[in-house]
Amino acid sequence: MRTYDNPVIPGFHPDPSVCRVGEDYYLVCSSFEYFPGVPLFHSRDLVHWRQLGNVLDRPGQLTLADGTPASAGVYAPTIRHHDGRFHVVTTDVSGAGTFLVSAERPEGPWSDPVWIDVPGIDPDLAWDENGDCWCAVAGNAIARIDTRSGKVLEGPLPLWSGTGLRDPEAPHLYRVGEWWYLLIAEGGTALGHGVSVARARSPRGPWEPAPGNPLVSHRGTGSPIQCTGHADLVRAADGSWWAVLLGTRPRGWFPEFHVLGRETFLAPVEWVDGWPHMGEIRERATAPAAWHPVERPPLRDDFTADALAPHWISPRSRPDGSWSLAERPGWLTLTATGDSLDRPGHTFVGRRQQHPDCRAAALLDPGPARAGLSVRIDEAHHYDLEVAGGVVSAVARIGPLRQTLAERAVPPGPVTLVIEIRTTRVPPPTAVAPGSSGTTGVRPAGPDAVTLSIETPDGVVRLAELDGRYLSTEVAGGFTGRVIGMYVTEHRAAFDWFEYTPIS
Repeated sequence: MRTYDNPVIPGFHPDPSVCRVGEDYYLVCSSFEYFPGVPLFHSRDLVHWRQLGNVLDRPGQLTLADGTPASAGVYAPTIRHHDGRFHVVTTDVSGAGTFLVSAERPEGPWSDPVWIDVPGIDPDLAWDENGDCWCAVAGNAIARIDTRSGKVLEGPLPLWSGTGLRDPEAPHLYRVGEWWYLLIAEGGTALGHGVSVARARSPRGPWEPAPGNPLVSHRGTGSPIQCTGHADLVRAADGSWWAVLLGTRPRGWFPEFHVLGRETFLAPVEWVDGWPHMGEIRERATAPAAWHPVERPPLRDDFTADALAPHWISPRSRPDGSWSLAERPGWLTLTATGDSLDRPGHTFVGRRQQHPDCRAAALLDPGPARAGLSVRIDEAHHYDLEVAGGVVSAVARIGPLRQTLAERAVPPGPVTLVIEIRTTRVPPPTAVAPGSSGTTGVRPAGPDAVTLSIETPDGVVRLAELDGRYLSTEVAGGFTGRVIGMYVTEHRAAFDWFEYTPIS
């Protein structure tokens, strides 16, 4: 019996949506303020996923201004395949609204947006037996639309809005047998998150709630996987049913902190008495019958390709003049577009942190620039290794405070920067002996420790070790997770390679 590890797509990959075409599965996730938007993955077994690209990969599809707040931007896409064409519908909450793009092949090219005049977020698409397309949105409402023009043909009509918990959202419609099923998330996307289901004979309703709601929720449990919700169902090629959904892996001392963002998990689904029932969501679980491991993306990028790999992302935009792989072959050259990581508009190219314990390193030739390596949640929460004027600095930005923690002179030329992240081992509570002062020392609170170092001919020199809780959702707020990457805030700098290594 094969098993798999959850999450199946680790790191900041929330709000998953999945569809099957033959024996192939395709999955998309939210991207929020990052460009390119809506990462798209392929799998043959629902366990092993490879990123094919990004659905919104050019400014004509996605334009996020520097004023776009962190955790705004692109929310909760849905991917579906109908009549020989892939469709992705999503919402730019920064003001652009809900839109649909389509493609003949998942690799693209994807079309320019078709705007849909249905207010709300988390849009879904489903086609009925007449070929009519229905678009459901959080709230919950549904409208019949023309996918070519975006015109609303009927509605919006009210949908079932859940069991009474807050934030009914993430609606997904499915036709199974003679019934239409409506899956929604409710309870908020934090610890109260859950999934509930209802059914009707038509997308117009009326809706009958499942007697066993919620379909899934980990609220109030001791599971290491929390915030479970925002699910999408798919029927596998062998006839079995599965759900992809988001969850978090909080760590550290009370109240615990999650730093990787909301991740994509997989769970089995069975149908009992006309209703779906979701199996346990475990860190180690029994795998689907199919088993098709894929080649993992390289952990090291030597920047020898003609284009950046699809997992590289940048806050809000990546102007053509801000980066180049051709200017210095075998190097990624970055040109400053802003003078600080503390404000939008800077040049940053990074990848999601996907493992609780990991090491990221890069070889930087700074020249006259101010440049470095950073792990960030947003402009107000990041730790940096920065080189400028022959000095490398360890810098922490936490909320309104910015502090340089350590400095060290470095010789001219390339320097290797290292960020290492390791889980904090929290000791269990200890009893206090009668008559003692009660002081047992300071309990480490963070989920992890972030170490900022450089490599020298004499070995690794540690500049600072920082509590990772300040780069967590519980401190910073928002819907994203950590991203580790390269940046420049003055002049131009080049990076020879970037290496990301999980630590077991």
